[in-house]
Formats: sequence, C-alpha cells, structure tokens
Amino acid sequence: MLASAAELMRPPTDTIVAPSFPKDADWINVATLKIEQQAPRPVLIDFWDFCRPSSLHALRYIEEWQRRYEPAGLRIVSVHAPGFPPSHDRDLIEAAVERLGIEQAVLLDPEFEYWRAFNNPGWPARYLFGPDLMLTEVHYGEGGYEETEAAIQELLGIDEALTGLLDPADAMDAELVVPTGDQPGAYCGPYGAGQVWVVSEGSGVLTVNGEESQIDVAGAQLVIEHGQHSEGVLELSAAPSLTVHATCFSAGLAAVSA
Repeated sequence: MLASAAELMRPPTDTIVAPSFPKDADWINVATLKIEQQAPRPVLIDFWDFCRPSSLHALRYIEEWQRRYEPAGLRIVSVHAPGFPPSHDRDLIEAAVERLGIEQAVLLDPEFEYWRAFNNPGWPARYLFGPDLMLTEVHYGEGGYEETEAAIQELLGIDEALTGLLDPADAMDAELVVPTGDQPGAYCGPYGAGQVWVVSEGSGVLTVNGEESQIDVAGAQLVIEHGQHSEGVLELSAAPSLTVHATCFSAGLAAVSA
C-alpha cells in the first residue's frame, strides 16, 4: 500500500488565535515565556517527543529553521508531550535536548494541557502563527517541510533559497509504503519498513539480528536503515538492564521498477 505525504490533512486556519502558554509550565533553554509577548514576531509551535522516531525526523528541519530564521525574528517553541515512560522524566528530557543540540525554547507539557488547547491529534505536529498571533499554517505528521519553510519566509519578508529536502522520502509527493505498525517491547518477527527503531531506557547491550551494540541513552534508537521500503525478519533481544518499550517502523520509499 502506498501513502503520499500530500494526503495529510490541512484544516482551515484563518480565524484561530495562538493559545496562551500554561501559567505554571516548566521550560528548558529559556525563562518563562508568554505567548502574548511574542507579537509582532511569527511563532512556530512544534509538538514532539524525544522517544518518537517521527519527531526526530521532523526535528532536523526544526533545528535548521531555528538556526536560519531565529535571527530574523522567528520564535520556535518545541512542546514536549510524553508518549512513552522515559518521556515523563525531566532529567531524561533535558539530557535529550542537550544531546540533540536543541537550542530553541522547550515547553514541557507532561499533563497534555497545552496539547488539549490545540486539540492536537499526535506527534509531530506544527502550528505556524503570524505576527498577529493568528494561525497561518498547520501540518500534522511528517512531510510538508518546504511548504512550512516557504510560509516562514513569507511572514518574515525573506526571499532566499529554501533549506531543501534532507531526505527524498520527505517530499510531499513521495510514494511511501505503509510500514509494519509499531510493536510493544522488543519485537521479533517479519516486518516491512524503511527504518527500524527501538524506544529504550536504561543501559545495556541490544542485539539486532545477531549484531550487538551498547545503548547508554534513553529515547528512540535507529537500529536498521534500508535505502527504501524492505521486507525482512527482525530478531531483537536486550540485556536485563536495558528496557525496550517499543519497536517502531518508519515508512520507506517504494522500490523503483527496473
């Protein structure tokens, strides 16, 4: 089955004002922010979780936009909402922010308070607000990066080359094969995907199809990467000191017929 990133839903966005940040929210990288004080600058709200591969895919673009457009006036707020047990631990979140080189403001949303203010459907999701704090663009899931960056440039009055796609699979018209669904724990069995990830916590040896590797950080770990969608059989096992919460499969490009 093929899936196109262009099929992701884009709801009407012309009458929605940016919700206020939770009053008692905890922040990383900045002191407490107020959404009302961000005007007249554009604001990009990004919902993510360091334990979700899809969030890490999108984070590559978020970080590049932070580097390129923060000096021109863009404010990016990455809202961390937990989807796995390690995602609830502030120390692990802070360690992930440092490890991933995240420089933008990070709002911690452990009780999904800000998530509910958006009626947000999942990870990742991004909401771009104009200088008047009115919503100008929404994107759910991966993809749509060039469209969002073009909208950022328009709001900032910038006309220059876009970052471009960091992976051909990120194109809006990319033909992706729907992967095997995420599985709880250390999954063993057949699968189809472009990438295989594990969500782990603790420290210890992870064995993937007979190959051992030492895992010392919590979060999503890329363990197999194919050049395109591939079928295979997975054998995973983890040392007792390493907890695997889930095995996740990312979509890959459909194979090109000869």
